[in-house]
Amino acid sequence: MILKYVFSIIALTYIINCSGDSTKDKLPAQDDFSPPEIQFTQAMVIFDNQQYELASVKFKNIERLYPLSNEAIQSQIMQGFINYILLDYDTAIFQFSRIINKYPSLKNIDYVYYMKALCYYEQISHEGLDGKFNDLALENLDQVIQRFPDSKYAKDSFQKKILVKSNIAAKHMSIARFYHKEKKYTAALNRYKVVINSFQETKFAPEALYRVSEIYLSLGMKEESEKNAAILGYNYPESSWYKFIYDDLTNQNNESIFNKSIGKIFN
Repeated sequence: MILKYVFSIIALTYIINCSGDSTKDKLPAQDDFSPPEIQFTQAMVIFDNQQYELASVKFKNIERLYPLSNEAIQSQIMQGFINYILLDYDTAIFQFSRIINKYPSLKNIDYVYYMKALCYYEQISHEGLDGKFNDLALENLDQVIQRFPDSKYAKDSFQKKILVKSNIAAKHMSIARFYHKEKKYTAALNRYKVVINSFQETKFAPEALYRVSEIYLSLGMKEESEKNAAILGYNYPESSWYKFIYDDLTNQNNESIFNKSIGKIFN
């Protein structure tokens, strides 16, 4: 009887302890009861101290507890930004895309578009590599410029767009020079003309015009050569490439005059 009584007390104590531990696990932390504005401020302090993983947990908690609050939306943006800082571009892009789809009328949605574009832009490492990120960066930078022309992010997006286009133009020029060297003139001309028509604001446009004029001159198509030389001179009069083609055409004209003179003497 006594053993039964002792066993009952031990069992009851165990149940109470277990129940107490379980309740403790389920009870939210003290900070969970604070308003979203306070929690967001706390999370930003943690973020500013570069404790990114802890800050991310805090932002996720705000989103979980107060899903309809403005702080929840801003917490989602901050989570994307933390992924960007940690170079986890894929997760950041996914996060920013989710925000764009869910909150298209958000006050600072221009920033979200800009950050998404930046994730693609920063993955461009070399013009000779796969051009996938060139195209994606260009597409997303264009969205910032076209959707938010008055945004403070539009100007920077435009500057980055020029750099991306220069990167793409460099790739076309590299391929064109190879074809040119191999005397595959049609293929070379096609690449040079892509640069002339689509990337005229880049530093490669004057050289592309020169190369086209040079090819036509070598093929005996002097009129076409002079036409492209004139375009080069009109648009880039100070370019060294214009001087080169001017000298080439002048030299060929002198040679033609010389050949005609020799012909008159011997005929």
